Amino acid sequence: RILSGLYGVLRPLDLMLPYRLEMGTPLPNPRGKNLYDFWGDIITEKLNQALAAQGDDVLINLASNEYFKAVRPKKLKGRIITPQFKERRDDGSFKMIGIYAKKARGLMSRYIITEQLSDPEQIKAFDYAGYTFNSDLSKKRDTWVFTR
Repeated sequence: RILSGLYGVLRPLDLMLPYRLEMGTPLPNPRGKNLYDFWGDIITEKLNQALAAQGDDVLINLASNEYFKAVRPKKLKGRIITPQFKERRDDGSFKMIGIYAKKARGLMSRYIITEQLSDPEQIKAFDYAGYTFNSDLSKKRDTWVFTR
């Protein structure tokens, strides 16, 4: 599914009009001061419905932090796996660079769809654009780090 500040939860082939409205935009509305207040539990409920319809209990979170804040993780009826994408720096450390991470999230979406993955563990074989799964940095159970 695709999260939208204007439409909520979209499917890949849903029709929509072009717009520019970021989820983090302050926007006073009857439910509060921003889009997170406006959407409340609606997005989480739609994701729960999608998981139930698919007979699945795993959500691969490829949304940006800004958009994922619209989801209520404690109310989601499933496991959330969040891939992170980091770049190796000259000193050997790794850092997330926003523009590269955004592109990598799209590449991983393509990979999951193209390869028709059904087991979350299969995601660890992702190798597009030079990224590989880094088990040393993937210390949190469901935060999987990919580096290049």
